[in-house]
Amino acid sequence: MSQTFRSLRIRNYRLWAAGALVSNIGTWMQRTAQDWLVLTHLTDHNATAVGIVMALQFGPQLVLLPFTGLAADRLNRRKLLMVTQASMGALALGLGLLTLSGMAQLWHVYVFALLMGCVAAFDAPARQTFVAELVSDAELSNAVALNSTSFNAARMVGPAVAGMVIAATGPGTAFLLNALSFVAVLISLACLRKSEFFARPDVAGRRSASLMEGFRYVWARPDLRAVLAMLFLVATFGLNFPIFISTMSVGAFHGGPGQYGLLSSTMAIGSVTGALLVARRAQPRLGHLVVGSALFGCATFAGALMPNAVAFGIVLIVTGVAAQTLTTTTNSLVQLSTEPALRGRVIAILMATLLGSTPIGAPLVGWVADTFGPRWALGVAAAAGLASAVIGLRYLVRYRGLRLWVERWRLRWSVQPAGNPEAATG
Repeated sequence: MSQTFRSLRIRNYRLWAAGALVSNIGTWMQRTAQDWLVLTHLTDHNATAVGIVMALQFGPQLVLLPFTGLAADRLNRRKLLMVTQASMGALALGLGLLTLSGMAQLWHVYVFALLMGCVAAFDAPARQTFVAELVSDAELSNAVALNSTSFNAARMVGPAVAGMVIAATGPGTAFLLNALSFVAVLISLACLRKSEFFARPDVAGRRSASLMEGFRYVWARPDLRAVLAMLFLVATFGLNFPIFISTMSVGAFHGGPGQYGLLSSTMAIGSVTGALLVARRAQPRLGHLVVGSALFGCATFAGALMPNAVAFGIVLIVTGVAAQTLTTTTNSLVQLSTEPALRGRVIAILMATLLGSTPIGAPLVGWVADTFGPRWALGVAAAAGLASAVIGLRYLVRYRGLRLWVERWRLRWSVQPAGNPEAATG
């Protein structure tokens, strides 16, 4: 356990993690309430509308990519985070008041989702790379994994609480509680000791610093190309669980907000488990991504076949482990293998791949769920996971990683057992 949580020994990281946990719970409450508001209050179970909201919320990751990564590399990340976190809190407050007043319409949610997405586009790469200022490179992989653990632990609590809040008072209250949760992370940022920050490279004076420098760096690295291609497939067609869970809950299992919240929390159990497993590893490896992608494909295929909500929830645990293994290992692998001066821009490309692919996949997956049913939408996710595993295997084979691994195991099993000289296989 001490190995798993070793980054928490550092005071600055401990403060940051505590504030982030509270804020993450509020974020998951808002996401759950927002999807439920669109699906059941503002439309007649229209999954395409939920997909459009997701597209507007995550689309700015792509559109603003020329600016967000460079901002994370050149600006003071702590101050940038204070601005973005305060802005997102204000937007959550505005949507909450609008919803509680009974004036909220679908286009209002679209506008707030777009504005939230614009702010989050600057927040995400700064937040991901800010961890490198709180811990040393030796602890970076562990700290990234613990960030994911916090995010997904909140995913267990947030949707379940949101389900109860929605049932009792409506989705507007959940938005207000999310706005309040941003106070915690702002306090933690204010309490950090700047004297204990780890040094970061100075990029401000480099005239060549640009987003294209990050793209050229990624393109020259076959491993990063393979990792981002794998992530793109799964993120575009597989990580649309607000659509999958809401449509399966309402359409296939005929449940209410309580069931929807519990199913979302159930998946988070697997996500937390997956993040903790990643945190225990000394170094992330591309082979872990292949296993995570294959497991994700198999689990989502099984989920499409489940007959009831209980069985679906059990499969969601496995799906959460797989998805978290893929996303958290990708983040750690990319951060640790990237030059520190380019880390902000490369992480911005990663976040654009992870979140910016949603505008492509979410409306398409929502249309599949509306036209053919939610089980077919899960089938699309399964195909994406298996295709991602194939890409990873192809890279390992091409660059001899898999061949060396197979040879190592062949030699291990061909060792002559003691006391049996005729058992040698050569």
